[in-house]
Amino acid sequence: MKAIKITAEKEMALVDMAEPSNIKDDEVLLHIEYVGFCGSDLSTYLGKNPMVKMPVIPGHEVGAVIKEVGSNVPDHLKPGMVVTVNPYTNCGKCSSCRNGRPNACQHNETLGVQRDGAMREYLVLPWTKVIPAANLDTKTCALVEPMSVGFHAVSRAQVTDIDTVLVIGCGMVGMGAIVRAALRGATVIAADIDDEKLALAKRMGATYVVNSRTEDVHEKLSEMTEGFGPDVVIEAVGSAPTYQMAVNEVAFTGRVVCIGYAKTDVSFQTKFFVQKELDIRGSRNAMPSDFRAVIRYMEQGTCPIDELISMNMSPDHATECMQKWAEAPGKVFRILINF
Repeated sequence: MKAIKITAEKEMALVDMAEPSNIKDDEVLLHIEYVGFCGSDLSTYLGKNPMVKMPVIPGHEVGAVIKEVGSNVPDHLKPGMVVTVNPYTNCGKCSSCRNGRPNACQHNETLGVQRDGAMREYLVLPWTKVIPAANLDTKTCALVEPMSVGFHAVSRAQVTDIDTVLVIGCGMVGMGAIVRAALRGATVIAADIDDEKLALAKRMGATYVVNSRTEDVHEKLSEMTEGFGPDVVIEAVGSAPTYQMAVNEVAFTGRVVCIGYAKTDVSFQTKFFVQKELDIRGSRNAMPSDFRAVIRYMEQGTCPIDELISMNMSPDHATECMQKWAEAPGKVFRILINF
């Protein structure tokens, strides 16, 4: 079978591997149809991902069809079903797992990061990591995981219909946060440096948008929130300036939820932590309930799927896609590789 492998910094190859055989009783064999490249894959390709184990097969945003099931797999999973994948592992023993939050497992290994991922024709996984999505096609399924990360951040923020929520960053994860906050009835403000992304954010549920490159963010937020600032800020970029913006702009007694990893140290005026009595929370990966919520949203047919897919290419063009993304990272939502 064909597989895509990142072998070294800025080096990617299409390789041949043996097709999986002799699956275990509790495993499922998937025929992979679509896999999305995400920001962590770009960081790996550029040599900037500190968590990756190289060389690695990237990919954890999956649209697949079940080819075969083991003898102990429950009846709700059958050959021919369209599915997506929960790409995280959990040990069951660390404090996160003991506290019912396996998405933040201390020993997590994500597909395509700490272990080989899904950029291949076939993949074997435990049945517990396979998520049915019968009413979606496999292309749409490949968008579920990144949006679920945004959905999870909204859950971490405990967003309700009386909140004003600022989402910083309108990539796929940020779009997921925008959608989920809007579905919960919140007033959503989207911030980004790209007007095309901001226009799409409005179509996906944002009430207001602000271009943080060309507009005075503080002034605009004051206008939009009667001078209070947003009740919730979700940071979905991962940079020092956006982390600082989140703390500076959130309302007194507000909640800040951080998804993005900042690549450098971040300096804060820590007086705001105390003065505003802030809740500052991390948000990692997603829970099974977040996946189900995204699938239900996708089933409604209102998500502009095609606008979220910047490139849809064969495995032979994977390196070319990654090079284009590296040249203009702000212009890409998702790159799908079609197996």
